[in-house]
Amino acid sequence: MKRIYMDHSATTPVAPEVLAAMLPYFGEKFGNASSLHRSGREAKEALEDSREKVAALLGARAEEIIFTSGGTESDNLALKGIARKNRKLGKHIITTQIEHPAILETCRALEKEGFEVTYLPVTGEGLVELSTLEASIRPDTILISVMHANNEVGTIQPLEEIGRLAAERDIYLHSDAVQSVGKIPVNVDDLGVDLLSLSAHKLYGPKGVGALYIRKGTKLESIIQGGGHERRLRSGTENISGIVGLARAAELAERDMPREAERLAGLRDRLAELVLGKVKDAWINGTMKKRLPGNLNFGFKYVEGESLLLFLDSKGICVSTGSACSSHKLEPSHVLMSLGLKAEECHGSLRITLGMSNTLDEVEYVAESIVEAVERFRGISALGR
Repeated sequence: MKRIYMDHSATTPVAPEVLAAMLPYFGEKFGNASSLHRSGREAKEALEDSREKVAALLGARAEEIIFTSGGTESDNLALKGIARKNRKLGKHIITTQIEHPAILETCRALEKEGFEVTYLPVTGEGLVELSTLEASIRPDTILISVMHANNEVGTIQPLEEIGRLAAERDIYLHSDAVQSVGKIPVNVDDLGVDLLSLSAHKLYGPKGVGALYIRKGTKLESIIQGGGHERRLRSGTENISGIVGLARAAELAERDMPREAERLAGLRDRLAELVLGKVKDAWINGTMKKRLPGNLNFGFKYVEGESLLLFLDSKGICVSTGSACSSHKLEPSHVLMSLGLKAEECHGSLRITLGMSNTLDEVEYVAESIVEAVERFRGISALGR
């Protein structure tokens, strides 16, 4: 049975060009970038060349890029690093209710250290309202963290406006851009961010590597002590093969993004049309206007999303019922609850995220399979009759 993968927000396959770029650094080019001999210098050159390439994707300077193990570490370094370094200036942090657990759990950890966190509500479309954000700012607010695009419903936040507001108040702005980098244009100056997190495995790179953009002049404290690698902000021998893979993935994203974003948006809209045209009591969670090109989050009454997922899996289709990091939890999605859905409506959700390998034929097959699944499970449900 052919496998159709439509869960690209969870992870993406490593692109062949990325794997090819990485392979030498598992073998003959195995040096430690901190070593002074030829093998070390070779690794150091690859490290700094990769820094240039990742910076180019973001419109940043190479020296503003810190390599990490992924989005979660980048988020932790950004929030904890800013909070602890700037504790004397204030103890208030602002974020949103729909952030990834890497942000929410880090904020809860900081609350235990004495910091105060405001969790902003969002609209029914998943958007932060600027007036609500502005009203939440206090004299002791030191950091605002708002994700660029949501991992479950794909909503793209108005970061440019938030960036201007933060700059006017002299407040640091961080954004978890793990879901947006490589899918839509992300320019740190246009967005007005001081810190921005990204992860390689969301843009056809390897798992276990990411980066944190830190604007020049931003003051933060390291959370990992050791040999002082990465500008003394992230100690530990650099994962050169992974970093090279991230850099190559960044190059490919910059090259392919305009064409691929348009193609994926077309497939996304066609899938929504096919499903909503045949299934009653179904809807799209979030907004279709300010949404990642390949993201769809369906809601269905009278059917469990987990049942749909397992049925689709039996037909060779890989999708999700929410974020991959929360897929084993029984409680309803905190993102969908924040959008105003009831618990039973949240449990009827299905997240589909398209990627480079997906085709129109696959979209049509998946749509037919979803319609078949909903009809089958509603047929055996008392509520759906």
